[in-house]
Amino acid sequence: MRYKVRHTTRYSYPARVTSCYNLANVLPRDTRRQRCLNSNVTVSPMPAVSRSRTDYFGNHAYQFEIQKAHKELVITAESEIQISEAQPDLNLDFGISYAQALHYMRSNRSHHALEAREYLLNSPMIAATEELTNYAQPSFVPDRSLKSCVAELTTRIFSDFTYDPEFSTIATPLSEVLEHKRGVCQDFAHLQVGCLRAVGIPAKYVSGYIETLPAPGEEKLVGADATHAWVAYFCPDEGWLEFDPTNDTAAQTQHIVTAYGRDFLDVTPVKGVIFGGGSAPALDVSVDVSRVSED
Repeated sequence: MRYKVRHTTRYSYPARVTSCYNLANVLPRDTRRQRCLNSNVTVSPMPAVSRSRTDYFGNHAYQFEIQKAHKELVITAESEIQISEAQPDLNLDFGISYAQALHYMRSNRSHHALEAREYLLNSPMIAATEELTNYAQPSFVPDRSLKSCVAELTTRIFSDFTYDPEFSTIATPLSEVLEHKRGVCQDFAHLQVGCLRAVGIPAKYVSGYIETLPAPGEEKLVGADATHAWVAYFCPDEGWLEFDPTNDTAAQTQHIVTAYGRDFLDVTPVKGVIFGGGSAPALDVSVDVSRVSED
């Protein structure tokens, strides 16, 4: 499956910005199920300095500096991505058990285990609290397969929580999301990452896009025309596996990865520092994901 993605971020400022310094995570990365064939970022006004680099998490980060006064900033990323063919449905009863996974994480000293342990630690937006442990624990039975445990947690979040874009902002604490059982895909990804860490399973926050054109007779998936977020967890015998609690599914050919991180702050699409600009700038984001014919 081949896709083209166009992601445009537009800031409009009430007052003049004299200069700005920004970091953008808008370029899809390579993973074991996807390959970025080409990508390009254009910025207006034209940056005085720009460069691409690979960050600590292996993401393609784009940095730029604008030294020209402006009242509007437009960042457009265009990419073409090849996704491997859809994998067969996961056999949830196959593979390492939850108890075996915990033993591996506690005792194994391999490079992969030590690297995965980083994603057991609290991060700026996610702390493994007692409330998260209590919510997650019913799904994690010691002799049950780890995949089955994670799949059940995914389904519970999908069933228990209401998608409500009016409820939260990216600054809404996870405790409020858990209390009110409302939020958006970023909240649900944070929630599942926190639950997994709380029960001893390493988990990453995944930022990206989802193709949302529905099949005939089916409803459109949540996450259309916007960035999307889901979860990757570490399975000792299979590596990192991805689940999407917003849509109650494993990541498939519709899911396009931009970046992995500990939480949203590591993979924010655009962040930086501006000088001037006044208060309350307007932000407009548009995302277009289109399937490319390979005939």
